[in-house]
Parts: sequence; C-alpha cells; structure tokens
Amino acid sequence: MNHLSRLILSIVAVGTSVTIRATALFAQGGTGGTAHDPGLQALAARFFSWRATVQPCSSDDILRVERPPGWVPSVSPDDLRNQRRIYTEFRFMLGQLPRDGWTRTDSVDYLLLRSAIERMNWELNVLKTPFRNPEFYVQQTLGALYELLVLSSPMTDQRAENIIRRIASIPATLRYAHSNLTEPVQPFAKLAVSGFADARERLYRVVAGLQPLIKPDNQILLTAGVDSAAAAIESFVSDLQAGIPSMPAQLSPGKEAYAYFLKNVALIPLTTSEILTIGKKEFDRAVVAETMERVRDAGMSPLKIFPSTADQIEQSRLDELAIRKFVEDHDVLTIPSWLKHYRNRLMPPAVDVLSFVGETDDLASETRRDEDGVSYIPNPSPGLSFFRDASARDPRPIIIHEGVPGHYCQLCLSWANEDSIRRHYIDSGPIEGWGFYVEEMLLQAGLFDADRPQTRETICRFMRLRALRVEADVRLAVGEFTIDDAAAFLEKTVPMDRQSALDEAASFAGNPGQGISYQVGKAQIEAFLRDARLRKGETFKLREFHDYIAKNGNVPVALLRWEYLGTRDQIDSLWGE
Repeated sequence: MNHLSRLILSIVAVGTSVTIRATALFAQGGTGGTAHDPGLQALAARFFSWRATVQPCSSDDILRVERPPGWVPSVSPDDLRNQRRIYTEFRFMLGQLPRDGWTRTDSVDYLLLRSAIERMNWELNVLKTPFRNPEFYVQQTLGALYELLVLSSPMTDQRAENIIRRIASIPATLRYAHSNLTEPVQPFAKLAVSGFADARERLYRVVAGLQPLIKPDNQILLTAGVDSAAAAIESFVSDLQAGIPSMPAQLSPGKEAYAYFLKNVALIPLTTSEILTIGKKEFDRAVVAETMERVRDAGMSPLKIFPSTADQIEQSRLDELAIRKFVEDHDVLTIPSWLKHYRNRLMPPAVDVLSFVGETDDLASETRRDEDGVSYIPNPSPGLSFFRDASARDPRPIIIHEGVPGHYCQLCLSWANEDSIRRHYIDSGPIEGWGFYVEEMLLQAGLFDADRPQTRETICRFMRLRALRVEADVRLAVGEFTIDDAAAFLEKTVPMDRQSALDEAASFAGNPGQGISYQVGKAQIEAFLRDARLRKGETFKLREFHDYIAKNGNVPVALLRWEYLGTRDQIDSLWGE
C-alpha cells in the first residue's frame, strides 16, 4: 500500500468523525466581502457538478437537484463502489487545501463542502441505504420519474424524452437492487412493497395524463417502456415479499451513528438529550399557545373548506400578495422585485397518481429562478390529510412555510448568492427551520389578527406537530421506536390522521435527522436572533438579520452565527479537539 492510499484510508472511518484542529481550520478575519478562495471554490465546483449526477432521488422537495439531460439513477454495484472511492478522494483533497489567508467566509464554506462530502459517507457507509433499504429503490424508480412530472414548466420534447428514458431505466435499476440489497431490513421492505402497490395501473395513468402533452411518437415509446417497467416492479415485489419473513426488524442506525450525523453532516452542536429537551419544552409551549388562542377565538365559527378549487387558488393568490406586502411594510424582510410568486394549481393527473412518492410542489431551481413556485392542490373536500385540510381552509400557513417568505423565497435567494458553494450546498435542515420560524414570526407580527384570526390556532397545531417530530425522529434513530410506535405517538398526541402519521414516521425512519430539522432549526434561529439583538443593541435591524439568513438559505445556523457575530463557541464545540 502506497503512502497516498494509507492517507486516504486513515481519514475514512465509518460512523466516526475526523477531528481537525480548530486553530488550523478557522481564520480570524471577517466575512471578507465577495472574495473567495479559488482553490476551495474549484474543488467545490468539481464536487457539486459530480454530485448532481449521482445524488439519489428523494421524497424531500428541497433536496431535488437539476439533472443533466438523459440522466438516470446511478445505482449499479460498480456505481456504488465508485462513489465510495470518490468520496475518499474528495475527502482527502479537501484536507490538503492550504488555508493560509482564509476569511471567516472561506472557513464557513470549507465546513459546508465537508458536510456535503460527509453526507455521502452517511448515505453509503453509515446508513448503508442502497444495501439495507428496499424503499430506497421506490425513489430511484417512481421517484426519479416523479422529479420530472412535478415540474411546472411547459412540457418540452427533451423533457418528454427524459421521462421515457427514466421509465426505461426502471428494469435495470431493480436488477441492480437485487444485487445491492445484501442487508435488507423488514420494515423498509414492507414500505417498498406498499410503495410499489398497483404500479402497473399507476404508470398507465401517468401515460394517460401525459397524452395531451407529448407527441404521438413519444406516447408509443412511453407505453412500451411502461410495460417493461411494470413487469420489473412486479418481479421485484414478489421477491421482496418472499424474503420479508427472514429479514431483521431492526431499522435504527443507533446512537453513535446519529451523533455522527449531527456533528459531521447537519452541523448541529447539540446532543440527542439536548434536542429532546428542546422538543419537550416547545411542545409544552405549543399546547399553552393553542389553549390561549382557543380562548381568544371563543365564539368564532370554524373556518370552512373552500367551495371550489378555483376559490382556493384565487384566495391563495391574494394571500401571497398580502403576505409579501406585510413583511415589507413591517420591515421584517426584503422581497426583491425579481422574485416571482408562489401559486396554487390544481393537481395534474400525472402528478396525482404518484404524489405519494414526494412533495406535491415545484420550488423552481437555480436556472429557473424566473419561474413561479407552484403548490399542486387537490379539490377541497372533507377528509383531506392534515396539511391539505389546513390549506383548504386558509392557504396562508402553507404559503408562509413553503412559499413566501419560506422555502421558495429562501431557495431562490440562496440560488442568487454570489458564493457558488452556497448556491449548490443543500441541507433541508436550515430551510425547514426557517420555514417553521417565519410561521410564528408572522403570527407574532400580527398577520392573522384582522383576517381569519382562527388560523392562529392552526399555526399552534403546526407548532405542536413540529415539537413532537423531535421525539419521533430521535427515538426512531436510536432504536426506541418502531415505525408503528412513532405513527401511533403522532396520531394520538398531535393529533393527526393515521395515514399522515404513518407517512411521517416512515419518512423519519428512512431519513434520520430530517424530523428534528423544523424544531431544532427554529430554536437555533431564535437563539441566534437573541444573541445578535443583545450584542448589537440599538444598531440591530431585524430586516437585515432576516435578509442575511434568507440569502444563505441552506447554511446551518451555527455557521451563520459564527460568520455574522464572530462568536465561535458553537464552532469549537463541533470541530475542536
């Protein structure tokens, strides 16, 4: 073994962190304007360009990335071995970068790139997702197709060809799944069987939904691809079902792995016990707040479901405009004139049929910042799921969280960042924290006081859910909850409908750390605001503070706090010896 190989192997430790001296890593200078270290930026450009070609499909809308034309999932055994090798190479190259003269901004960018690289280790070597989780392959087949269906831009020939290509890739992806799944886990296998249920019928309904949008020649190719894809799915499901009785039931990564994620990937300087404490305190606060709102709203009639989809779409249009005006008039956030709008649209049939595999929205992308964000909605009616029912009575909470000033706004501002690393680094944690934070921020600012004040109770119910997600996520990750345990806990304590609770629990089981992101991110932003307000005194400006967070949308809050205030105690906690 040569010296380089030994160096590379020495920095790869599955489930453990690599400690770097804080004195070597962190520059003492300021944020440094727009000048960025060229070596760091060049390495990041190489990594993010490559990562877009191999990043797995996910149900998380924030994690969607723009793919090269003709892209299909990279999950063959050779692909996965290559990804593991390239992870070690990027990790080594990152460690070899000279850091002399770095600004604080450069050091933050370094940690962002390191986090992005470590996320690969988390997926491939810690969670071992392609090897343990059969439900992963629902996302790499139906989910890969769904990424193209949810785009709200007009259909083009190239997009139609990419849809055909992704459907045609399904048989090969599932053949690779047979080889890759060397350690399948029973709960994930059951989720995969459920996710692939009625796949043939669903795919034919996708074809029917696309028929008015694509050329006749492409329709023929699409239908032919569906036949092969459906047969491959049915064979895969049959094999899974046969093997389920002998699969192990343990799905959690464990305490050490979860601690690795918090420190190296999420960059959250908290222990699991501290995170659970945050969740419990915020649950108590949410129950008290909801109780007070019920007293305040006594005598008011409950909000009614919109009589039609057209009524809901029109009200959401008016509400989005009013929210934008409110945040500007109250001097809490700058909404740039170039930012487009977040709209409701009726769910297209081709999206509806696969809506269970991902979020039903299109938050645009780096090259599509000139397009509206879109939330696809069903016809308003009784019996809708937890969040859809809330939106069918008042669209504002979802507009705030998902649209403006939430995800769509923050992502578009982030994609306009002059720092290339911050345009391409993805972490749904800070984004979800901001989305949750702005809900209560606008409640406290008085958005709901004059118009449909009953919605204040809805915001409090959302607060209760996000607090309870903390316990569900942590206890799933450390092995104290099964998926059924977590679903029952959410169903009873939020309370919420059974299917929404099951969907939430399954999502957190497959993506540990996602469920805590709302509450922990919000708590971190509030503590950051407190520190900034106390440190800056009368010079503190809330609009400036919010503009800074929104512009740096995906950056973990601990790093923003260090860059903005120069306070490094949380950074030393994460990365010091």
